Amino acid sequence: MAGEKSEEFALDDGFSEEAPAAEADTEVSKTNNVKNSLTKRRVIDELLEERKLQRRLRDYDYDLDLEE
Repeated sequence: MAGEKSEEFALDDGFSEEAPAAEADTEVSKTNNVKNSLTKRRVIDELLEERKLQRRLRDYDYDLDLEE
């Protein structure tokens, strides 16, 4: 039956156990690049929003030094 059969497996010379680790490192690198890119984009968006709000505030004519 299945237990009676004995098969031997030989590894290819080109097979490397480190190959999956290299692929994992590549995936981690890609993930880190995406995270860094998103973080940079978020910072840029916040700066643009701040500039837009500062422009809007400049458009209003008001005086904070109220003298009564």
